[in-house]
Amino acid sequence: MPGARKLGRTSDHRKAMLRAMVTYLLENGQIETTVTRAKEVRSMAEKMITIAKTNDLHSKRQALAYITKEDVVKKLFDEIAPKYAERNGGYTRIVKIGPRRGDAAEMALIQLV
Repeated sequence: MPGARKLGRTSDHRKAMLRAMVTYLLENGQIETTVTRAKEVRSMAEKMITIAKTNDLHSKRQALAYITKEDVVKKLFDEIAPKYAERNGGYTRIVKIGPRRGDAAEMALIQLV
């Protein structure tokens, strides 16, 4: 990803965090996080949904390699991807919800459309 944000973390920590957040988003439909994290999560979540739209063994394995829970991959292929079959991208929405109380970081909700 050119120009990907570093989010103040080492690359392995960042990758682990994004995997966890994408997994959680696909599992629960929405998460509350900072705007910059939400933008990074959006990119990967949309890629996962696009991969899941071609429902074959190769795409299942690609999804399993990134998403940390097998039951979330099953949900992605059985419920989420079919819902977006007619849609080309834009599967998520980011809604800003104002500053966080502790450090005034700009917060956002990222949700599946």
